[in-house]
Amino acid sequence: MKTILISGGSDGLGKAIATRLSKSYKVIILSPNEDKLREVSEEIGCEYKVGDVRDYARMAQIVQEIGVVDCVINNAGLWLQGALDETDPDRIREVIEVNTIGTINLTKAVMPAMKRQGSGLIINVISQAGLNARAGWPVYIASKWAITGFTKSMQQELEPFGIRVTGLHPSTMNTEMFAKSGAPKDVSKDLDTDDVAKTVEFMLNLDESIEFPEIGIKRLKS
Repeated sequence: MKTILISGGSDGLGKAIATRLSKSYKVIILSPNEDKLREVSEEIGCEYKVGDVRDYARMAQIVQEIGVVDCVINNAGLWLQGALDETDPDRIREVIEVNTIGTINLTKAVMPAMKRQGSGLIINVISQAGLNARAGWPVYIASKWAITGFTKSMQQELEPFGIRVTGLHPSTMNTEMFAKSGAPKDVSKDLDTDDVAKTVEFMLNLDESIEFPEIGIKRLKS
């Protein structure tokens, strides 16, 4: 049974992916919130690890504890909007550290194990914000564009080792991300997280010889 490690796995898209994959895979969800992790773990029947993706040493420790990781899904992320000159510098640093450095940290941590295995799949949840620009979202856009470039570079770096890397670019999803950031918006007609989770499941079920450098997912507005 393949082992799947999902950062930001205790709610939103991460939880939806874990819920769908836990039926067929050994799923381990990761976040800093142990209470929420325990609750989700009991609800869907998966394992969990407590850690902050900003802490590389902890990520490396978690991967060592797990041993074999067949797929890592870099899903942890924070939302931020607003004019740059009105944005708190500490919040800017937090968003960049979680969205960008966090993805890089967990990818770096899992690389030695995947290289030893000669296989692996790394899925970076980037969003359409990693492909497009928009006024009022400068820091969030920067954090996601960085991961688009990182993903493309890692595809080339890890291909010789049999490790596949892909970017997942969903449009706005029906989650609590905006509300948790203090900028609530109506997302009731946006992408359902389970539809995106189905895409991840499809990718995992493809033959390992098939490449899919990036996948964009949008919902047609009625």
